[in-house]
Amino acid sequence: MKRYLPLFVLLALVVLVQLVTSWTHTTYYLTQLTMSAYYSLVIIGLCLLMGYAGQISLGHAGFFAIGGYLSATLTTHNLVTYQDHTLIVLLKKSGCLVAGQDLYGGQLLVVQPWVACLVAVGVTVLIAFLIGGPVLKLKGHYLAMATLGFGTIVYRVVLANRLFGEADGISSVPPFPLLPGVAVSGGFGARVSNYYIAWGLVLIFMILLINLINSRVGRALRAIHGSEEAANAMGVNTAGYKLKIFMLSAGVAALAGVFLTHYNGGIGPSEAGVMKSVRYVAIVAVGGMASIWGALSMGVVLNFLSLRGVFGSYDDAVFGVILIVIMLFAPEGLLRLKLFTRLKKLRGGGQ
Repeated sequence: MKRYLPLFVLLALVVLVQLVTSWTHTTYYLTQLTMSAYYSLVIIGLCLLMGYAGQISLGHAGFFAIGGYLSATLTTHNLVTYQDHTLIVLLKKSGCLVAGQDLYGGQLLVVQPWVACLVAVGVTVLIAFLIGGPVLKLKGHYLAMATLGFGTIVYRVVLANRLFGEADGISSVPPFPLLPGVAVSGGFGARVSNYYIAWGLVLIFMILLINLINSRVGRALRAIHGSEEAANAMGVNTAGYKLKIFMLSAGVAALAGVFLTHYNGGIGPSEAGVMKSVRYVAIVAVGGMASIWGALSMGVVLNFLSLRGVFGSYDDAVFGVILIVIMLFAPEGLLRLKLFTRLKKLRGGGQ
């Protein structure tokens, strides 16, 4: 029960923030907090991969973008031209397609958002499986370079492909229906409901990750992080565990990409940029490699400040500096920095 206490604290904070913003008529802050929640999903998934499996990834922005772009493409690309095709007819009869009208009154036939989400996450996990096998055999900076290469490939594909909108990205992505009358969308009237949807998703994944970390799998991951050779000697299937966590982390990133794309009503190539991946790694480093609560808290704070424009045009530079400073002075994370202990040591040395 003790391990779940922070979850109740987080839930209380989420409710308190919403009540305060409603009372002070500053609900516009909920927009950035909602987006921060989705970005934080990527970060806690990456924290599991880096902090527990000991595998660095500079390509998680690519997984996020794959999920978002596939869902956006499937829910906006008109299939009316192919409506007589056997596969399209079968999909329509099974309820996988939705008919409607576009902005100009023309006939519209697109993939249902739930189906698009399943396809997007499934394809992302499959890609993670295909590249994870050979890539995760690498170590250190070789692994970082390989995942960076993957992220760069995704960025160039979405930037150069007309189907994905090229430099303009994809817009007019429809809302994502969850329940009757409840949908993931960026409408002003749905700010509060979308805020709770995003943070409800974060709470669900935090529960799953806490249970995973405290299970036999979690102990195996910590053994791999401590010494892969020793874990192998003890009979731990290191290759299998690393690949499964890589796939899980990629799937979480893709799901976050799907939800944020429907919330924003679109997605652009910047979501697949290299600096996005660097930002995720920097936030995990600040919060602590093996601390999902530290990663979550730093993810919310830093993403919120970034989305509010606090860093201005120096946004990417700030996250680059943060990563360098943390690696030099607090490699275990800012929240694990024993500041008072170090001050006492310095004071004692001075005396």
